[in-house]
Amino acid sequence: MNGPSLSGKPKAILFDWDNTLVDSWEVIHLTLNATLTNYGMEPWTAAQTRQRVRKSLRDSFPVLFGDHWREAADYFYAYFETIHLEKLTPLPGAAELLADISAAGIYLGVVSNKTGAYLRREAEFLGWDRHFSKIVGANDAKNDKPSPDPVHLALSAGPVKAGAEVWFVGDADIDMECAVNTGCIPVLLRKKAPGENEFDLSQSVCHVVECQELANIVKAM
Repeated sequence: MNGPSLSGKPKAILFDWDNTLVDSWEVIHLTLNATLTNYGMEPWTAAQTRQRVRKSLRDSFPVLFGDHWREAADYFYAYFETIHLEKLTPLPGAAELLADISAAGIYLGVVSNKTGAYLRREAEFLGWDRHFSKIVGANDAKNDKPSPDPVHLALSAGPVKAGAEVWFVGDADIDMECAVNTGCIPVLLRKKAPGENEFDLSQSVCHVVECQELANIVKAM
């Protein structure tokens, strides 16, 4: 693990979903490019998709598609529905990580910018819904990540409040920003170490390379 160490057993852990627990870049890339092409726009490269996709659809599509963003959203969702379960791929060690944390009696939740209905369908499809007390996606709260609203909603099914006893685990800058906005501990879960000054935050980011490493840290507590 790079950066500050994770000390003290957390009372709750909130996870991002896409590319934190499941590999969904292919689905996002295919669906977004189908939508862009349908509206006469240049498709993005895979690298551009990874770099640009951060915010929820309701926050990002008005910028991309202007007055036609609601139509574009309908097209995006229709295409997405045809492929998202077929191509849903858990990241290595994710299933075991969730099982271990759940068995340790730690409150688990999801905070994602994927539309809530699709998010919960994917969790149920994988059989992971049993681990989570609350699964919160885009449009479920008043505002989406990095707003604190979905974090408070994700914790609302238990006694734990947002703060230093909660880890927020994700793969992107918006996840780390959301963690800091709510006083939670930001945990970056991805192979690539954070670059120098990558995150403009008031709090240091804990970096964990893979799910198994995070599972080992929790077990050691």
